[in-house]
Amino acid sequence: MFTGIVEGTGTVRGRTETDDGLRLRVDVDVDGFGDLHHGRSISVSGVCLTVEEFGTGGEGSTDWFEVFLASETVAKTYLGEVHEGDTVNVERAMPADGRFDGHVVQGHVDTVAEVRTVERVGEDWRFRFSIPAGHGRYLVDKGSVTLDGISLTVAEKRDDEFDVAIIPTTYELTTLSGKATGDPVHLEVDVIAKYVENMLDGYR
Repeated sequence: MFTGIVEGTGTVRGRTETDDGLRLRVDVDVDGFGDLHHGRSISVSGVCLTVEEFGTGGEGSTDWFEVFLASETVAKTYLGEVHEGDTVNVERAMPADGRFDGHVVQGHVDTVAEVRTVERVGEDWRFRFSIPAGHGRYLVDKGSVTLDGISLTVAEKRDDEFDVAIIPTTYELTTLSGKATGDPVHLEVDVIAKYVENMLDGYR
């Protein structure tokens, strides 16, 4: 489980396609990432993956890790489209005794949304995203949503779009600073909404 509090970004340094999926190597210049180990869960732009290899000695002697994306993951996310030099958000799994600063994030991407607009508002930014068909019922004003692994709050919801307000720290620490109109983002709705829907289905 993750919290959506992204620890920083990594840079894709290797990409190897196989018959079964895709293997990525990511260099990470973030304090603390040297404690990775084989089999550990890690969020890569909101996608929960498993560390297969890890070490130090990337560019600038940074830490690095490798993950494998099965064909289904490649098909349901945009990670199959990333290339060497691209940046991704990274977050290690939440420790049992850790502080819970975001919300419950599983790393199970529901769909891929699209950036509609990006607007500077004072020192902050306001992003507008599309709502893919069938997912609007899980989004509510002031509710939680995960975009590329980032725990955010829905500022305003419309029929097919929603806005989020981005503070400078989030903008600078994550890949949002490099997003533009038309770019894809991984969207994970609040899992609590899906559980509630499932339970209420039994009363219909």
